[in-house]
Amino acid sequence: MKISVAILAAASIAALATPAVAQDKAPFSGLRIGAEAGYDMLRSGSTEDVDNTRDLKQNIDGVNYAAVLGYDAAVGEKLRIGAEASFGDSTAAWDNNNSQPNVFNLGRVEAQRDIYVGGRIGVVTSPDLMLYAKGGYTNQRFGIDGTNGTVSTTQRLDLDGWRAGVGAEYALSNNMYAGLEYRYSNYSRGELDFNGTTPDSSRFDIDTDRHQVVASVGVRF
Repeated sequence: MKISVAILAAASIAALATPAVAQDKAPFSGLRIGAEAGYDMLRSGSTEDVDNTRDLKQNIDGVNYAAVLGYDAAVGEKLRIGAEASFGDSTAAWDNNNSQPNVFNLGRVEAQRDIYVGGRIGVVTSPDLMLYAKGGYTNQRFGIDGTNGTVSTTQRLDLDGWRAGVGAEYALSNNMYAGLEYRYSNYSRGELDFNGTTPDSSRFDIDTDRHQVVASVGVRF
C-alpha cells in the first residue's frame, strides 16, 4: 500500500487537532506527527565505475513523500534533542531501452519504500523558529524488472546506509508547525530479494547517493 494513505492520516490528525496547549510548555518540544514531500534524486556514487565515453544516465529523480513521527526534548531554554522515524515512498524511476543506456543496466528500476530512524539536535533562535541538524540509519528498496528479450524477472534490491541533513522548523501556532529540510543519504550495502523460492543474495558493497529537499507540515501534542 502506498505511503500516501499514511500521509493522508497524518494530515487529517493535524487538521483536527485542537490548539489547546499548556502555556508553560517549551516551544518545539514534545511528541509530533507530520507529513513531508519534496524533490528526490538518486545516482551512482563516486566509487562507481562509470563509462565516461558514452552518454549514460547515472541518476533517477522524482517526488518523495513520507509520514513522520518524532519527539523533541527541551534541554535548557534554547537546545532541543530529539528522535524521529519516517516511512516514505518515491516516484523516481527509469525505463531502460537501447537508445538511452543507463548505469543501472536494467529493464526498469523504481524507488519504492524508504525507512529512516535517527536523531536530531536543534537550536531555538526565536519563539517561532528552530534550526536543526539530523542523522541516522536509512534503508531504501528498489523494484527491478529485467529481461534478456525472452525471459523477464522481477526482484527487489534493498540498500542500507546513513542519512544526514539540516533544516528549519517554523511554529505556525502553539501546536502546528511547517518546515524545510535538505538531506543527503549514502547507501553502501545491498541485498537482492528474489521472488518465489529463489534464495536472497548475499550482502554486497554498493555506492549510491541520494539528495532530497522536502517541505513538511505537522502537529505537536
